[in-house]
Amino acid sequence: MIHESLIINCRKMQRDAQRQVYEYMAPKLYRTCKRYLKKEEEIEEVLADAFYTIFTKLDTLKELGAFEAWARKITVNHCLHQLKRNVNFNLYLEETKLQVQPESLPETQLEEEDLLKLLHFIPEGCKTVFNLFVIEGYGHKEIAGMLNISEGTSKSQLNAAKTKLKDLINGFYYQKAK
Repeated sequence: MIHESLIINCRKMQRDAQRQVYEYMAPKLYRTCKRYLKKEEEIEEVLADAFYTIFTKLDTLKELGAFEAWARKITVNHCLHQLKRNVNFNLYLEETKLQVQPESLPETQLEEEDLLKLLHFIPEGCKTVFNLFVIEGYGHKEIAGMLNISEGTSKSQLNAAKTKLKDLINGFYYQKAK
């Protein structure tokens, strides 16, 4: 956890404090970006934009103890902004070519990291709604507002994501090598 004095120093635009916050938060926020975006260039661009917003809007943070959640929310919003440029969230029956190799996944218990890798094989709309609902904890009404879709579309996207993930897990993860 980041000490409040470090955040106060960031508000004063002290470069050393900003560097320390960046070094602590960058890996966490990178993983957040990776859940939403596939291309490394997009992830790096969104992460840089998110940190710019974090450091320039830090004076709007009322509760210093909520810094990490606040920073993650900013990062998610930047990811969503990037996705809205390229994804029609009202479409979820996109054709996806599954090229997962069964041997690329470990033959042990399904881990969180494995599940996150499988998310890259489902359509962007489904993946985004799944991330927002399951991982970030938003409700369908909030998701609908964030993505400019109906609550029903949010629910359909989530259902499609769960179905596709279940199929991927059953078809590839638990498939025995021949």
